[in-house]
Amino acid sequence: MEKLFCDLHMHSCLSPCGSDDMTPANLCGMAMLKGLQMIALTDHNTARNLPAAQACADAYGLLLIPGMEITTREEVHLLGYFPTVETALEFSEFLRGHMPKKKNKPSFFGNQLVMDEDDNVIAEEDELLIGASDLPLSALVGLIREAGGVPVPAHINRGSNGLLINLGFVPEDLNLTAVEVWRGLPCAHTPQEGRVVLHSSDAHYLGDILEASETVELPERSVAAFLNYLRAGKPL
Repeated sequence: MEKLFCDLHMHSCLSPCGSDDMTPANLCGMAMLKGLQMIALTDHNTARNLPAAQACADAYGLLLIPGMEITTREEVHLLGYFPTVETALEFSEFLRGHMPKKKNKPSFFGNQLVMDEDDNVIAEEDELLIGASDLPLSALVGLIREAGGVPVPAHINRGSNGLLINLGFVPEDLNLTAVEVWRGLPCAHTPQEGRVVLHSSDAHYLGDILEASETVELPERSVAAFLNYLRAGKPL
């Protein structure tokens, strides 16, 4: 078994709320400087910066978990972790058809920059990425699993988009095996019972990326091993 220092929730410059400095190369470089070994890029409702992030992570020797932070119809934030960048990109394209057709206003919401691994802007996403999809939580949980991924409700105890704040409970029929809990706020113990509990930065700025403090223990350093770790949950 190997313990990996990790930060499994961060945003690049493609998320309108993310700093333009959060390029794939910068966030991977900062993760390495902070002593991390495993990271996840989880932009809002898109995976278009994952190819560049994968190239940068490979260059730095980091394990990249391909991810997205998806907004459900109920406006719950749901992390989806996927087996490959290609799978995440396919899901991202599918999700595009379920997002409101609203144009981004960079001067108000922020830029939405698609980058290559050399920090070159190769495109700008025109459609606003921070709206809610028309897919309910239950459907998205099933769709992520069908794609070979694992759904994890984000920061369940923080903000109006946290599952506990939004719905008031964790629906048992969803059989969620993992949740993300925000360390800075209290969280009832019951939603954490029997589940893997992740603590991540939700970084939108380079300085917010976690120091080497949170670990995940895996039998091997691979995306598949991490997804299996999430699927297994925790024994009661």
